[in-house]
Parts: sequence; C-alpha cells; structure tokens
Amino acid sequence: MTIDEERGQDYLHGHSHDHGEMSELSDTQLRVRSLETVLAEKGYVDSAALDAIVEAYETRIGPQNGQRVIARAWADLDFRAKLLEDASTAVNTMGNVSAVGSHLIAVENTPERHNMVVCTLCSCYPWEVLGLPPTWYKSAPYRSRAVLEPRAVLSEFGVTLPDETEVRVWDSTAETRYIVLPLRPEGTQGWSEEQLGALVTRNSMIGTGLAKCPDGKKGGS
Repeated sequence: MTIDEERGQDYLHGHSHDHGEMSELSDTQLRVRSLETVLAEKGYVDSAALDAIVEAYETRIGPQNGQRVIARAWADLDFRAKLLEDASTAVNTMGNVSAVGSHLIAVENTPERHNMVVCTLCSCYPWEVLGLPPTWYKSAPYRSRAVLEPRAVLSEFGVTLPDETEVRVWDSTAETRYIVLPLRPEGTQGWSEEQLGALVTRNSMIGTGLAKCPDGKKGGS
C-alpha cells in the first residue's frame, strides 16, 4: 500500500481507504462540519475565528515553514550546523509567525542512516514547522508499527532503502519534537533556496518520505 501524503488518506494496516475525489468528505469530516454548525448556531464558537485559525495554519504556520528551514540548511552550511546543534534557536532566526519552543531537535539523513519520527503515546508533532499532523501520524497502526517494523512502514509510503542503511526511529514527546533533515537531491547545485524548498515534502521532514528529485518525481517512488 502506498500512502498518498497529498490526499492525506487514513493509514491502516492491511488495507487502504479510497475516498474518491478531493471534494468528497469522509465520515469524520462530515461529523466535524455538523458539530461546528451546531456549536456556531448556539453561539459557542465563532465560525470566522475558526476560519482564521485554519487559514493561519494553511498559509503561515505549516509545512512551508519547514520547507524554508530545510532549503536553507541545504544551501547554507553554517545554518545547517546551527540547526543540527540547536534546532529551536536556528529556526527562530527565520522569523516565523509562531516561535519554536526549546524542544525541537533536527536529525540528519545520510547515506548510512535514515531517520523516521513517530509519537508512540499520542500525536506530539512540531506544528510550528510542519503544521497540523496528518491523520495517519496519529493512527494506532502507524504509532506501533513505525517502531516494530519501520522498513515495512517505509515501503508502504513508497520508500525503499538499501539494506546497509540504518533506520533510526525517534519517539516524540511533549518535551521533545523532531524534524528530519532529508538528503539533498543530486543535480541541485546552484539552486536558490526557493527552488530547493519546492523539493521538500512534509513526509520527508517526518522521515516517511524522501525529497523530490529535480525532475519532479518523489525520491521514494
């Protein structure tokens, strides 16, 4: 099973759920919409405020912040060293809308080691740089299988690594969050940070994917 990160479909062991076109809402989304409508009608929540929060996560707090961080680390070796030494401080120099707390750690992928992030207890996630966690990240199958059989999970995301590459799984907690620094794709020498950022995917910063190749293909496919 290959998990499509763009469509964010549920991650379940043994089978996938195809929800059709993007315009179709899942049962959970329909229930959330209904609950929001009832709460708004009763005056418990402000729909405009909810829309503003969602808009902030979609446009100002989200994976695009992480993409900028990774692109700079690829292009600027001094920033890369600072990121690996103290990710929170390094990220906060970039002027993001929401400052990162003192809990962020960057782990670097190399040809010898591939890093993968999970939260086995709940869904701890570096939302300041990655936005809201995808549904599969919070699911029980991912949280358990990522630790027990990480290579099998990676293969379901379309990532196949050489046998000699070590897979290291990092368990996020309320005190410590992780962001993966993916391998920079070959053929990108001289690229600008903006060009490099376009190659960075959310999953590559979690470790369940690789950066895109310059030709637009996912590195893990």
